[in-house]
Amino acid sequence: MHDKLVAVQTLADHLDDPDWLVFDCRHDLGNTGYGAQAYAKGHIPGALFLHCDHDLSGPMTGKNGRHPLPDVETFARRMTECGVTPATQVVAYDNEASAFASRLWWLLRWLGHDKVAVLDGGLPAWRRAKLPLDQSQRAVTAGAFVAWPRPEMVVDAAYVQAHLGRPDMLLIDGRSEERYAGQNETLDPVAGHIPGAINRFYFDCLDDAAVHFKAADELRAEFADLIGDRDPKSVVHVCGSGVTACVNVLGMELAGLSGTRLYAGSWSEWCSDPARPVATGDQPG
Repeated sequence: MHDKLVAVQTLADHLDDPDWLVFDCRHDLGNTGYGAQAYAKGHIPGALFLHCDHDLSGPMTGKNGRHPLPDVETFARRMTECGVTPATQVVAYDNEASAFASRLWWLLRWLGHDKVAVLDGGLPAWRRAKLPLDQSQRAVTAGAFVAWPRPEMVVDAAYVQAHLGRPDMLLIDGRSEERYAGQNETLDPVAGHIPGAINRFYFDCLDDAAVHFKAADELRAEFADLIGDRDPKSVVHVCGSGVTACVNVLGMELAGLSGTRLYAGSWSEWCSDPARPVATGDQPG
């Protein structure tokens, strides 16, 4: 079972394996039609496309963030339509530093499906290996996805607010340093970060080329510098909308620091309520 990363050659060797299913998760926050267009032009053979807004997120209300978690039954039904069963090895990829692939990885684990991994290096690594792309649509046989939610993997805004300033919660904000500091905010109506959150840009989980994930020992050393001797279960990951934070979740899992949680609504939900406190600047606040 692959439950974190899969190498390009390993995936290539299993493209004809009926128990393996590949999902193309490419997306662009500024051009939401990009992923489907890119998929149509060429994708890993046999891959199915999932849209971040429509498949990996639920409806927005204006108060629940830009990418709220999907309804469990709706998401389970979509996975069944795509052919996922309890025996299916799922592999997710994109070409955006694995951010959207990591969202699918997290969602499936949240709903009890552990046989899911991110393609290490994503589509850039696949292309570097000179492996083929395809334009055809895979014939799908319905599966039988069974959701077993793990509520301990996620927290809500009320939990975060109740634990602000307490030693039993450490917020790690995965956005860029500029957005964390409240500078050049282009996606959300309010700039800044949740008070007390520390910053680790999700790109820092990747190598210098921003393609492959760093080695486990390197990730462990970097995260240890951030969290010290804290229990990883006290760590809550946030970002703009609960997507790129999943890269930091995966990074900590690769480092052997398991049990961290996701504030799925993240900054876009937090800042929708003017009563919630806001910090700016390059320090936790």
